[in-house]
Amino acid sequence: MSEIRTRFAPSPTGHVHIGNIRVAIFNWLFARHTGGRFLLRIEDTDQQRSTPAACRTLIEAMEWLGLNWDEPPLYQSARREAHLAAAERLLASGHAVREDKGGTGRGECIVFRMPGCDIEFDDLVKGRLRKAAADLKDFVIVRSDGHPVFHLANVLDDIEMGVTHVIRGDDHVENTFRHIALFRALGAPVPRYAHLPMIVNAQGKPYSKRDGDAYVGEFRDRGILADALFNYLALLGWSPGDGRELMTRTEMIEAFSLDGVQASPARFDMTKLLWMNGEYMRRLPPMERLDGHLRDLRAHGLDPDPAELLRVLEVMQDRIKVFSDTAAQTRYFFSDEYPVDAAAWRKRVARPGVLPALDELRRRWAEAGEWSAASLEAMLKATAAELQRPAADLIHAVRLAVSGTPAGPGLFAMLEVLGRDRVLRRLGRAIERASAVSASHDG
Repeated sequence: MSEIRTRFAPSPTGHVHIGNIRVAIFNWLFARHTGGRFLLRIEDTDQQRSTPAACRTLIEAMEWLGLNWDEPPLYQSARREAHLAAAERLLASGHAVREDKGGTGRGECIVFRMPGCDIEFDDLVKGRLRKAAADLKDFVIVRSDGHPVFHLANVLDDIEMGVTHVIRGDDHVENTFRHIALFRALGAPVPRYAHLPMIVNAQGKPYSKRDGDAYVGEFRDRGILADALFNYLALLGWSPGDGRELMTRTEMIEAFSLDGVQASPARFDMTKLLWMNGEYMRRLPPMERLDGHLRDLRAHGLDPDPAELLRVLEVMQDRIKVFSDTAAQTRYFFSDEYPVDAAAWRKRVARPGVLPALDELRRRWAEAGEWSAASLEAMLKATAAELQRPAADLIHAVRLAVSGTPAGPGLFAMLEVLGRDRVLRRLGRAIERASAVSASHDG
């Protein structure tokens, strides 16, 4: 079998959608699995949108994800004369005609004449696809202003690059029937086609910016790691068949097959991506992981001692899924200035009977000889039992008082890390605040 050659052919617009980059990932994996070559073609004929800055954004996204290509990129804008020459050959062979489309008098375009027979092909994902001759209409390949149309440029550049397998989104299925006819008319071998399922949202509609982060740069800025995004997108429509989810590049290359690509739409699940990112964060070398957390903390005006941060991360690591969440989720460990969930406060702290119990617990913790998660838990449960209150009442109230939030890591491990002085000070402040509110209501 001849060398397999795949390509990624984006039209740079300044943003790189995850649907497009997933196409690149599948092409890259297929080429690497088969020992073939992965090529890059930049379809930059739209000079208003395909600016140098847009091209740089595309290249940076691919480099960030480790999508290395094997030959110099082909820029489609440099191929205009070759496209026009091919159109002239099609005119000469009778496969195309000049036509004043719509009788507008604005000049002649070049129209490709479909062959008048059914066209079918074996899609490597969808199976056998067929379209009747009556449904295959002639189409423009060069506009009246002299600019080649996508269909002609796409096919001719695939011929130039020796592409053997075209792996792209299934929104191109209809185009493929036209492209097969063009390949045949140009006397070139027709590549194998594989059309990937669309990425959809929870409602089954095409995933877009309206659904949240949709561009590679947004995920990178949010703190998603390149390896995590690559792994997640590779599994969005493909499965290795054995239930694996966390996979190295080598493992994905070894396992990848178009037989494992599903034909049905693939649903984007941000919760799953965040879980996967958290797993990849934990795999980072300790100092690299620490630096990632410190960058976010410092960006938010917090600069803890690294040793202190390590203690915090021991109890918080499972909850932080992206580095950019570090400050939001750990601020209360490093500063007494943190937001307080007002609704939870009213429900858990400012309720009858809680303040006396909280005050008694604070007194006992102040006199405790040992400050450890186990001893703090034992004293809280003993206090609750003596006061004939559910332990959960005190647990929820303490959490709100010392962190401002009803959610977080295990309470007693959190209290141990916060330290005696900080916990007692915050409990005292909370009791004063709740007492003042209660007194104002009584008044």
